[in-house]
Amino acid sequence: MADEAGGRFRLLAVDDNSNALEIIKRTLSTDGYDVLTCDNVAAAVSLLLNHSIDLVITDLKMPRHSGLDLIRHVNDNYPDTGVIMITGYPSISTAVAAVKQGAEQFLPKPFTDEELLSAVQGALEKLSIRRESRHTATPDRTYGIVGDSEPMRKVFNLIAKAAAMSANVLISGESGTGKELVARAIHYGSARAPAPFVPVNCTAIPEGLLESELFGHVKGAFTGANGPRTGFFQMADGGTVFLDEIGDASQSLQAKLLRVIQNKEITMVGASRTTKVNTRIVAATHRDLEALIGKNQFREDLFYRLSVLDIHIPSLRARREDIPLLIGHFAASFCREMNRAPVDFSDRAVEAMTNYAWPGNVRELENLIQKLIVIAERDTIDVADLPAAMRFHINPQKGLNSPLAEVEREHISRVLESVGGNKSKAARILKINRKTLREKLKKST
Repeated sequence: MADEAGGRFRLLAVDDNSNALEIIKRTLSTDGYDVLTCDNVAAAVSLLLNHSIDLVITDLKMPRHSGLDLIRHVNDNYPDTGVIMITGYPSISTAVAAVKQGAEQFLPKPFTDEELLSAVQGALEKLSIRRESRHTATPDRTYGIVGDSEPMRKVFNLIAKAAAMSANVLISGESGTGKELVARAIHYGSARAPAPFVPVNCTAIPEGLLESELFGHVKGAFTGANGPRTGFFQMADGGTVFLDEIGDASQSLQAKLLRVIQNKEITMVGASRTTKVNTRIVAATHRDLEALIGKNQFREDLFYRLSVLDIHIPSLRARREDIPLLIGHFAASFCREMNRAPVDFSDRAVEAMTNYAWPGNVRELENLIQKLIVIAERDTIDVADLPAAMRFHINPQKGLNSPLAEVEREHISRVLESVGGNKSKAARILKINRKTLREKLKKST
């Protein structure tokens, strides 16, 4: 089978069962495809790095790393590569997980030659459509990040500068502001885009395993090291390692990272020789690193090595004008994902959400929109559908510039509106009796 350039589509089959691999290769090669094979995810990552692959066909259950791990890697680093998941353990939950990670097709074992060929053809057709739309689309100067406020325009400008250079970058901002999205935008907007983007959460990996995970190990390096393991820095060679929550890194890890930056080389656990790596570091933190330096909890020399370029992401409450845009973006996205008709938000609902403080930032907003879309029974979400903390939230700026009586009247009015004018319910929410509520309403008229 030929691709758009007239050459043959190149496929990569990954399965720890040699018989299954042989059947897949024979079937697809006979039909005109160029087929590469390997029996584990680490080998697949290496093949993807060194070969142009159109479609990956991966088994689910494999030693050490699963097919879902490989799908995530392909989805993060190779947007022009399709994926088919095959498994001898079919279930609805597995199928959903595979599709969410980015698989075009889900094929349960055992399957016939015809079923395999049909799945491959369908996946390649989807891939061709995706490639065509990507190549004809207008370049997106916002890098897929939603926002049009002045603070976000400054972020977009810094992303463009970071993408044009190879220096290390430090991203700061509260939890939930989208630091990994910015890191991905820097990587995929740079000359390193064809190489892997490898995210690492410095707090999610136990201290005892962190060195092995980051730098790899050789066979026999420690009990249980039955074979060599490629570390994250080697996986990202030529690309980018994203070190999330770098402010929580131990002193030992900080020292090792400093040596990697200074010498551009790593030492695998148990190895006697160093290995050169060409890996860019983009780090992120929600903590004040300069304050940690003052407490001797973070190395000053590492801070300056990481923060050649600083990008601070504003909190959601610092860019409230972006909230209506984000509401519309997430609502449309979740409606498409759930195959349901579009859901709108009333002006009052948008106003209430815009006035809310959003301690969890964009992540909290996204989670709320998803919940509201799931439970919505009408085509329009109103104030009454929102959590109580938002339903009765007063515009903080207006409240600070208004007399107390005016603020109280507005609050009572909103509470009454949210309960359909029911004074008993309104009084319970306001924690006053009906008589007091009637008196306050008389004063406001």
